[in-house]
Amino acid sequence: MYINIADDKKIIVDAVEARDAELCELALQIHRNPELSFHEHESARSLIAPLEKAGFVVERGIANLETSFRATWEGEPGGPTIALLAEYDALPGLGHGCGHNLIGTSAIGAALALKDAVPNLKGKIVVLGTPAEEVGGGKIVMVEDGVFDEVDVAMMCHPHKSTMVLRGGLACVDATFKYYGKATHAAASPEQGISALDAVIHTFVAVNSLRQFFKDDVRIHGIITKGGEATNVVPAYCEAEFLLRAETVEELKIVREKVYAAARFSAAAVGATVEIEEGLIYAERNNNVTLANLFKDNLELLGEEVAEPPKKGGIGSSDIGNVGQVTATIHPYIKITDTANTHTPEFVEAAGSEEGMAGLNKAAKALALTAFDLCIDEEHYRAVRAEFEAWKSEKQQKEKASI
Repeated sequence: MYINIADDKKIIVDAVEARDAELCELALQIHRNPELSFHEHESARSLIAPLEKAGFVVERGIANLETSFRATWEGEPGGPTIALLAEYDALPGLGHGCGHNLIGTSAIGAALALKDAVPNLKGKIVVLGTPAEEVGGGKIVMVEDGVFDEVDVAMMCHPHKSTMVLRGGLACVDATFKYYGKATHAAASPEQGISALDAVIHTFVAVNSLRQFFKDDVRIHGIITKGGEATNVVPAYCEAEFLLRAETVEELKIVREKVYAAARFSAAAVGATVEIEEGLIYAERNNNVTLANLFKDNLELLGEEVAEPPKKGGIGSSDIGNVGQVTATIHPYIKITDTANTHTPEFVEAAGSEEGMAGLNKAAKALALTAFDLCIDEEHYRAVRAEFEAWKSEKQQKEKASI
């Protein structure tokens, strides 16, 4: 099966195989017990346990995030610091419809296999437990706290319906709109009321009218989370949540300004007021092409067919975009299903299926092999870092020119 794999890489592949049953049970355990953003207590404990047993030095609650962790193993000194990113939060009302049970476990599997197979590896392997990717932006908090400042390369692998290494990601932000009106009897004295719900509805209409004036990559999704208490009472308080996306953080700023203005004017039109609470801003994805191609080589070495990413559309957002602003980063995908899209009940099923476990196995191997390449081949490592430093320099020049 593993034709032309060098002996040293074969040892790593075999090390993942040796832990396959353990890793599958770990992934399925997390799958059976989905936990939401910032509440992934049992999932974090489950992922930490095998790392501690293997001798990794574990720190809990880094960046003041209760369910985060950092597990470190250092082989021989002088090599790069490679971070393997573990996600493990689930989706509200759905469970692991994004396969984070596989993401977290593949990072653990890669780290354990490297320590098992190459105990004298020149480099430092760090597993970072990054909570709240779906809602909250745990990686953003960790970036801002300096967790990635000493990381040379960061990697993770996401399950999908296609194996890809260079799929992009949109910048995004979530916002909660809180509308305040005045309650009254809807039949006896409606003239004395101010409907917060009408302000909400007008906001949705106003946002829809804006769509034709945005670029094609812009995405705006909204739901009403509180629409009143009774049909015969004019709603005094209502809430809506929106998620705004654009190609870049700079483009997102324009979208935010227009949508927030629409909300304020919609509230004012009926005599209501609105407060806007904005979440953390997820940056667009900055894939390191050199690193992605190295990962691709290892996937193909394992017999995996790698597809080209969509030329237009078909992408979401992730807080790994913020990691890519501070160090060389990739966010490749591994196929676990032919048809199911993420964030669906069908993908929940795929994330706990035999195909999901097979994807977990290949993801762990590819992560481990790529980390190994970076640690033993200085030319590979220098090329990855050179690409990132060139990107960083160009970005800084653009920022200076815009001032």
